[in-house]
Amino acid sequence: MITLYGMSLSNYYNKVKLVLLEKGLPFREELVKTFSGAPEVLEASPLAKIPFIRLEDGRPLCESEVICEYLEQIQPEPRLLPVDAFEAAKVRELVTFVELHLELVGRELYGQAFFGGSCSESNQQRVRKVLTKNIAAFKQLAKFSPYIAGSSYSLADCAAWASLPVVGMATKAVLGEDLLQAAGIDWKTYARFIAERPAVQKVVADRKADQERAAAAKSG
Repeated sequence: MITLYGMSLSNYYNKVKLVLLEKGLPFREELVKTFSGAPEVLEASPLAKIPFIRLEDGRPLCESEVICEYLEQIQPEPRLLPVDAFEAAKVRELVTFVELHLELVGRELYGQAFFGGSCSESNQQRVRKVLTKNIAAFKQLAKFSPYIAGSSYSLADCAAWASLPVVGMATKAVLGEDLLQAAGIDWKTYARFIAERPAVQKVVADRKADQERAAAAKSG
């Protein structure tokens, strides 16, 4: 059985968990916090990033998209990448835009948006400028008809569902404007649509339960 390591606060952890659930692959979860310095974590994920997985024989694999592509290979059905090579590449293209050009840029705002930190005015303006350009480019590629890549649910939706809300909320909290909504990307309606899937509902319920347990432990 695959073991998934990380924590439900991570959008990338939730992406991998969603793929495991969509594939119907048996797995178990073990809590590992971001940037743990534990030797067993560094052996599996040398940059101490989450999530990572271990196979039943103990072999580790890190980087969320690498893990998702591995899961697609070992369990092709239900498909999350099209059979056609070009269409599969277009899905990967969208994943790259979501994670590299939107989420990674927006991440500079997360400390202030969610964790009580701060982001300098100069960094805020830089993030706004880069995200505005990148969101326009993403909008040119994304179809939302009804899924990100077209008529079929795919890895691009697993990535978008996990990351677009975080980017939208962070820009609203720090910049005073949801840059996705401002660009005409109605991620809230899209997220509600994707949330109709049982696998997504399971991820959301588990995340809520984890947050409630953490809050109870902190208050206790």
